[in-house]
Amino acid sequence: MTTVEREVVATAPAPTRVPFADLAMQSAQVRAELDEVWVQLLDSHRFIGGEVVESFEQAWADYCGTDFAVSVANGTDSLHLILRALGIGRGDEVLVPANTFVATAEAVVLSGATPVFVDVLPDTLLMDPAHVEAATTPRTAAIVPVHLFGQMADLTTLGEVSRRAGLALVEDAAQAHGAFHAGRRAGSVGVAGSFSFYPGKNLGAFGDGGAITTSDADLAARLRSLRDHGRGLSDRYVHDHVGMNSRLDALQAGILSVKLRHLDDWTAARQRHASAYRAQLPAEVSMVEEAPQAPSVHHLAVVRTDRRDEVVEGLARHGVDTGIHYPVPCHLQEPYAAYRRGPLPVAEAAAGEILSLPMFPHLTEDQVTHVCRSLGAVLA
Repeated sequence: MTTVEREVVATAPAPTRVPFADLAMQSAQVRAELDEVWVQLLDSHRFIGGEVVESFEQAWADYCGTDFAVSVANGTDSLHLILRALGIGRGDEVLVPANTFVATAEAVVLSGATPVFVDVLPDTLLMDPAHVEAATTPRTAAIVPVHLFGQMADLTTLGEVSRRAGLALVEDAAQAHGAFHAGRRAGSVGVAGSFSFYPGKNLGAFGDGGAITTSDADLAARLRSLRDHGRGLSDRYVHDHVGMNSRLDALQAGILSVKLRHLDDWTAARQRHASAYRAQLPAEVSMVEEAPQAPSVHHLAVVRTDRRDEVVEGLARHGVDTGIHYPVPCHLQEPYAAYRRGPLPVAEAAAGEILSLPMFPHLTEDQVTHVCRSLGAVLA
């Protein structure tokens, strides 16, 4: 190799890399506020419960537009505990979409009830109200619409279905922090809303965490007891229920309180990135649709392509990380085969086409452009 060749190699720019998410940039933005939380907890030594947890619960309830928020250890527990607190269990059926993370169905099984999988709408890939109505039986106790990818399901229609049939409407809002449907926040429409604060969520902790929102005072009281070993609320040595240990620790509550102050700004950034994707994506790739009355908070940027495997490999060569949410619908997962009641063609077809592109608040315009240009190159 000549001296000139060595100089060219040495000065060649590194290939652009676009991570699927970048939590380090988010943490750096709020580092000073997070440091204060840590110092305060070290001084107080109140690591479970206490003022920090209660303050976050009130702030989250206020943000979601409900009277109460009950924090728990994770998002799966939040949904499981809602069903238990509603008295839903053995002999009951709960309608859930096939296109969701398996925890939705898992929580139903853990409660003792039977999950009944329904298909999704072809444009938004959210729960199809017509399929819900068709799947309702005298054993149906609840409907659990999932606000997937950051967009709320059609709660206007699903709410009408639930009211006519006398069913509990429980929102799985694990991916929809701050989303709206017809002017109402996720978690404020049904009898209760279930949230996850897994680190990669729009509002994420530094570990697992979750919360339940509701405006039903009696339900909130039962949930507080169930999350803490079934303790009585007036006497901690008396246990009124068979509960579980599912408490959000104070460190996570303090972190979430800090991040909550920035959530709307981060959501606006995600929405700008989604608009940029829509404007620059090649014609062969389409983003999952957004209903006019339900603007997405874009937890994920999900597109569809019938050449997914090729696209995943090609984008990786261009330095672009991707994900798939989710490649196997719940009703086709082996542990849930016993609950299968036939094909669900929309969810099954989408599972082979959906692909999640990088999406996080600190994504740059250049990175979005690189992703879209790389897609065009791969599909050319």
